[in-house]
Amino acid sequence: MLKPWQAAMYQAILAMTTLLMLYPVLVMVLSAFKTTGEIYNSPFALPEVWSLANLGTIWRETRFLAYLGNSVLVTVTSIAVMLTAGTLAAYALARYAFRGNEAVYLFFLAGLMVPLKLAIIPLFIELKSLNLIDSRLGLVLVYAAMGLPSTVFIMTGFLKTIPAELEEAARIDGASEARILGRIMIPLSRPALVIAGIHNAVPIWNDFFFPLVLIQSDHAKTLPQGLTVFMGEYSTDWGVLFAGLTLSALPLTLVYIALSRQFIAGLTSGAVKG
Repeated sequence: MLKPWQAAMYQAILAMTTLLMLYPVLVMVLSAFKTTGEIYNSPFALPEVWSLANLGTIWRETRFLAYLGNSVLVTVTSIAVMLTAGTLAAYALARYAFRGNEAVYLFFLAGLMVPLKLAIIPLFIELKSLNLIDSRLGLVLVYAAMGLPSTVFIMTGFLKTIPAELEEAARIDGASEARILGRIMIPLSRPALVIAGIHNAVPIWNDFFFPLVLIQSDHAKTLPQGLTVFMGEYSTDWGVLFAGLTLSALPLTLVYIALSRQFIAGLTSGAVKG
């Protein structure tokens, strides 16, 4: 048990870490209500006038709702494909012993060590041959492949901790493998699914590299790519850009808050043994 002074020290460290992490976000949100000149003159101060002009500029001069819809569609679809394929693969690797099990698992782990961006040229050529350049489906396939190794890694480790007696009892009752997976394994694995989903949703939502390379039409652009209209060669409208970044960060923040309980449960599962 911690002594009072130790607990106070840890609380102080956590408070300082929280402040350090949230301060840039606070500056971004405050800058969304400032003009570019005010940002340069007093970047860390409160706005002199809380103006919504930057939000109006985004609404008038960009297809913000279209960009937001594309980001939501690409992110949600990619996570759905990733979790479905990753859970099926992890279930086979975690619950069945077969020749080559370890080799297949190591094959997925190898994907964690090799960034997909290194293969952008052959990837571009392959997608072009499949007519998936300038297509949201092409982005979905790229993101699903990129997140599959981490999903398999997280889900395999979690599924191995579930007692085998649950499966045996279900099989004795006549349950099929699909029913065992759908009615027993997936509900018990919900915290791990949330971890895998959030772990991959954040980089997908914020990604700028792959949309820049693979998307050319304005109607298919995602939010990070669409907001670059306010970044010029010689000048940047920082107030409008920060307003766009604030709006861009809001949906994922709300999703994280809604799923925070499952996220924490997944992180702490197995830490305390009964």
